[in-house]
Parts: sequence; structure tokens; C-alpha cells
Amino acid sequence: MPSSAPTVSIVVPARNEARNLEVVLPLLPAVHQVVLVDGHSVDDTVETARRVMPGIEIVQQTRKGKGNALACGFAAATGDIIVMFDADGSADPNEIPAFVRALVEGADVAKGSRFTRGGGSEDITRFRSLGNLFLNTITNVLLGSRYTDLCYGYNAFWRRLVPGLHLPDHTVEAADTMIWGDGFEIETVLNCRFFLGGARIVEVGSVEKSRIFGESNLNAIRDGFRVLRTILSERSHARSTARRAAVAGAELAHAIDTNAARKAA
Repeated sequence: MPSSAPTVSIVVPARNEARNLEVVLPLLPAVHQVVLVDGHSVDDTVETARRVMPGIEIVQQTRKGKGNALACGFAAATGDIIVMFDADGSADPNEIPAFVRALVEGADVAKGSRFTRGGGSEDITRFRSLGNLFLNTITNVLLGSRYTDLCYGYNAFWRRLVPGLHLPDHTVEAADTMIWGDGFEIETVLNCRFFLGGARIVEVGSVEKSRIFGESNLNAIRDGFRVLRTILSERSHARSTARRAAVAGAELAHAIDTNAARKAA
């Protein structure tokens, strides 16, 4: 376990976010590493990031989608803790110490929530809020989790958890392609796998701010169906894994009993 003063890597996926990065990056706290994952931007996202934060590390994502960008960023992170941070200004940099504190105090994952004490949103619509409530409830019923905000992407976790997440291979390059897990469903994939993997999850109240410039690439209906598909897929995978483990355990117990009987004879 890292010390009480762990190193922190902030992973910032961005595509055509130059105007927002000019405002957001200078507000980040001093940390071990800031990784900007560029999603093949056609504006001056990379140039702006290097100008306002000379020490920033730039990574080009290998495919399309936020999920692939995060996977590329996680692979480049070297800190004890990884903080997922959106480039559009919706995440408050002042909340990062609270996420880190939750991890240092014993959590494996600090899960941001707009719907717990201290949380809120300046941006979410009633339609998106109802959709999030529905998906959140489905997840808690099917998996047995106790999330209050499944689809919120402001989270932090210990970097040692990354290998166990089994994310799509970020080294496969196809700039115009997305595979399952490369899109906005990534937050749901992460939250399901954190829970099903037995991680200790602590929710941290977070206030979602309005995007500063530009428009979101999120499509509430399309991406909502992707999230629902993810929930069902992760539950099915977990049950299949549990069955295989039970069969393997029974076979091992039988082999031990058989061996013991032979020795006794």
C-alpha cells in the first residue's frame, strides 16, 4: 500500500477542447503527472495544453471514443492514484483532494456522485436525470451494488487496479474505429468491474458544472442504450465467471478427496 502521501496522475481525455483547456488546466493542483489524451483533435488542443502547462504529458489515443482515450491514459499513468478528469470544465479541480483523501483513508475507488451529500449538478437535464436514475436502479438490483450515480465520470482509484479491469486492448490502432468499451459506456464498465471485483468503493459528493465552451458529444438516448447493454453484459459475464469458479472448485475438492482416499487405502 502506498504511503499517506501517494503520487497522483490526472488523466484528461480531450478532443477539440482547446478553449476549455486554456481555462481548466491552470486550475489543476500540483500533482505528480497530468496526462492529456488527445482524440485526434483538429483544433489546437495539443498546442494549447503545452502552452498553458509546459510539463503536461501528451498521449494520442489509438481509436475513437472516451473509453479508448481513458485506457490509453491509464496505460501512460505512473502515479499511485489515477484521477479521471473531463476537459470541458464540468469537473471541479478543487474536489481532487477529497477524492485522494477517500483513497488514503482506505477506499480502493473514490466514486464521484451528484446525488449524495455534497453533490449536485448545474448541467443535468430532467430527462438525463431520470435516465440515470433508471440505469442506476437496474444496476443496483442486478448486481447488488449501492451506487447513487452510475454514469458520472469523475472518479479516482489506485493504479494497481488497472490490470484487473481487463479493458479493451489500447495498443490496437484503428483511428476511425470503436470496439465495445471504447465509448461513453466506459464509466459503467469501470463501475461494474470495480464492484464485481470486490473493490471497496466510497462515494464522494461532487458538483457537476456546466461545460464552458462547445457542445457535448454525449447522446442521451444512444449512449443510454449502450449503458443498459453494458449492465446486462457485465452481469452475464459475472455469473458465467462464478459458475466456472464453482465448477473448478468442485473438481478440485473431488480430486483432493480422491487422493486422500487412495492414500488411506
